[in-house]
Amino acid sequence: MDSANNNNNTNSENEKFLDGELFAKMVRGGAAQLRSNAEEVNNLNVFPVPDGDTGDNMCMTIEGGVAALDGVSQYDGLADVMKSLSKGMLLGARGNSGVILSQMFAGMAVELEGCIVADVDSVGKALKRGVKQAYASVLTPTEGTILTVAREAVDHAVSRLNEDSTIKTLFDDLLTEMYASLQRTPDLLAALREASVVDSGGAGLFYIMDGFNKVLNGQKLDALMESKPAVKQPTVDLSSFGPDSEMEFGYCTEFLLQLQNKKVDVEAFSADTITEYLQGIGNSIVSFKTDSIIKVHVHTMTPGAVIEYCRQFGELLTVKIENMSVQHNESKEVTEKQQIDNTPAKKYGIVSVAQGDGIAQIFTEMGVDVIVNGGQTQNPSTADFLDAFKKVKAEHIFVFPNNGNIVLAAKQAAEIYEDAQIHVIESKDLGAGYIGLSLIDFEAETPEDIEAQIYDSMKGAVTASISPSIRDADMNGVHVNKGEFIGIMAKQITASAENKIDTAKAVLHSIFDGGEKTMLTVFTGKDATAADVAELESAVAKEFPDVEAYFAEGGQDVYPFIFVAE
Repeated sequence: MDSANNNNNTNSENEKFLDGELFAKMVRGGAAQLRSNAEEVNNLNVFPVPDGDTGDNMCMTIEGGVAALDGVSQYDGLADVMKSLSKGMLLGARGNSGVILSQMFAGMAVELEGCIVADVDSVGKALKRGVKQAYASVLTPTEGTILTVAREAVDHAVSRLNEDSTIKTLFDDLLTEMYASLQRTPDLLAALREASVVDSGGAGLFYIMDGFNKVLNGQKLDALMESKPAVKQPTVDLSSFGPDSEMEFGYCTEFLLQLQNKKVDVEAFSADTITEYLQGIGNSIVSFKTDSIIKVHVHTMTPGAVIEYCRQFGELLTVKIENMSVQHNESKEVTEKQQIDNTPAKKYGIVSVAQGDGIAQIFTEMGVDVIVNGGQTQNPSTADFLDAFKKVKAEHIFVFPNNGNIVLAAKQAAEIYEDAQIHVIESKDLGAGYIGLSLIDFEAETPEDIEAQIYDSMKGAVTASISPSIRDADMNGVHVNKGEFIGIMAKQITASAENKIDTAKAVLHSIFDGGEKTMLTVFTGKDATAADVAELESAVAKEFPDVEAYFAEGGQDVYPFIFVAE
């Protein structure tokens, strides 16, 4: 009897502590639970258009952390797990909710630094620190979002801690209040209330914590891992390289190299050592160091030689080798065609996000050095921006995210990057970026003057878009039926009709009837047929004779037409 009591006491005490092994399992469970519900989170979109991506963004963010955990065979304790997880999430962060999520775990990692294990009070403090850092990552925090859900849940759970609390009861309280807080988000944000949805970022966080709890309650990880990743894999046209093809372009070779203390002085090692070697056997070289990990990208005929050389300094965490003669039908990167030369750094450079081959080409012709492939449904990660910065040899780099959901990832990358002064221009839509790029003046006296001039030029830009509706809705006084085409301008639905051309004309009238705007650029998307474009061109010429209109093939997804007026 005494022995049984002693065992129960031991188990109870063990439940009051969190170690690295258990937390790693919890994170994998959280990632799996979110992944299986990612599409539901995507569909919690304020606008009834098929461009929701919060679930995918948060999935890819936490899966970046899981990949970092999988790349290390042994951890010394909880702090070690937290450090690897945080680093992987920071580099993999996509979209505003993904960046906020990564900052929350980064704050927890700071609080738990040096901990082999943590008691329940320390875990509570780490959660509080994580919420504080998440709020600090946003210039103007908005309540009714993932931030509110995290804060209210953590405050509630920590307030209930007592001498009988365990890790399990802490996260149980956290999940209970997180669900309640999520249901309250429409009370705090009118846009959510009008759209009859809860906050998508808060929902993503809830599913992560639900996965944490499933692991704590003994649900086997295998059961959680049955669903497939939300990340879309590019489809490959294998017919483009056959038995008689000749290797012309080489292999795009990318990997993460974990430096090893037994092989090299990790702290003193410079990525320049690898760069110098790669210059002899390849081009389009990217090689930079983050803590003890080296990111490598090179186009080469001999990927095996690259890997063999680099393994003398450490071991591979991830590897991707692609035949560049084979066409990839999704996520084509314009930057893959741009080669890095050995010329000295220039004073100014430009990085811009673009979705659609046509838009990317136009931006390149306007002077953009590196295009980061992405947009509304394909938000680039912090690591994507870091790769782009490395490819631009400039003292000052101006960055155009061109989407409000991409700005935080660009800023997070700017804080990490050390080899240039990064100026993130908060272009929150395509029009702002397009106008800012077209009027940029590098003859200004200082970088700050250039930045001010860009912002001044963007003030006059008006962006609107046409999209199919995926559900019925009543927003901004406009009734929308599922399947109709809607016009969106200034974060408001302004028109809806069965025909995309009728919707487009209604939107254009709302832009130009006041007489203040006189120029129009129309980016046509993949879903705009030649007949659609011809009909709209005719309508613009007839109904807006004083407007100077320019049609350009943008190639963007989701939106058949994007309008930029000035």
